[in-house]
Amino acid sequence: MPDKKKVSVKRLILDYILITIGVFMYTFSWQAFVVPTGISGGGLVGLCTVLNYATGIPIPVFYGTINAALLVIGTIVLGRGFGFKTIYCIILSTIFFAILPGVEWIYNIGLTTIPPDSPQAPLRYLVNPIIGGFICAAGIALIFKRNGSTGGTDIVALIINKYRNISPGKVFMYSDFIIVASIILLPEKHLSDVILGYIFTIAFSYMVDLILTGSEQSVQIIIFSQKYEEVADNLMKEQNRGVTALDSTGWYSKQEGKVLIVVARKMQVNDITQAVKSVDPKAFISITTVSAVYGLGFAEIKGKSRKSSDSRLKRLLKWIDS
Repeated sequence: MPDKKKVSVKRLILDYILITIGVFMYTFSWQAFVVPTGISGGGLVGLCTVLNYATGIPIPVFYGTINAALLVIGTIVLGRGFGFKTIYCIILSTIFFAILPGVEWIYNIGLTTIPPDSPQAPLRYLVNPIIGGFICAAGIALIFKRNGSTGGTDIVALIINKYRNISPGKVFMYSDFIIVASIILLPEKHLSDVILGYIFTIAFSYMVDLILTGSEQSVQIIIFSQKYEEVADNLMKEQNRGVTALDSTGWYSKQEGKVLIVVARKMQVNDITQAVKSVDPKAFISITTVSAVYGLGFAEIKGKSRKSSDSRLKRLLKWIDS
């Protein structure tokens, strides 16, 4: 057996390598696609961007200062120390936000060289928020998967949730809405800048959910086959999947049989359908995406029902304890 200490050290090193890559993607997306376009997004970086537009003070100054204050307040209010990964992410993000503006080639990536009066200008302003949102989401998802956190509104959500019965999801939604909309208070900004900011936020939210929960989505597979016994045995023995057989009657043929129901992860659909077809090429298969599955091998029902957005609070607590 491999030494557990060596395995844990290798895993820790891998965590920090991937977190570093995630932080770079996160900061790169803002500097290459958001800031040059003159728009803002949600979260603390969005707030720092608006303050940068208003005062000219660099983003890393606001980002590092506000995060440091939030870490101190969070430690006092929540009564627990923040994980080193969170502190590492905040420090590294601040460094990247300070370094990347001096890298010239970054500004040639986000279509920012297209003149505002060019016929291609709408492409510049529409594509940048979408691509930037996707890259930012990929970076954040990579950080989340290695139990990291960039701080900011995450800490604010934890503090508010301690004293008020407001879900973190609502805190994120309200804060993002206010931060993105606040850019219109600046003299040189317009409603179009607010709309583009919301496009960035939507693209970011969609991609984060897709990356973090896409592989965990479940499906319900209904199988109609005259060889239902062979199909069920194959799925149980070869695919290690549970199968439920329900009595059925073909109304046209009046022939009685069994309908097989299988609940599986979305990523397992291809293996299951191939297994069914290998036994009965004429089998009829219906696949439906289900919103939630609870039970052995899937999600666990825990106490009082909460909205799906509250799951983010559990992840935040895990990051802080890491």
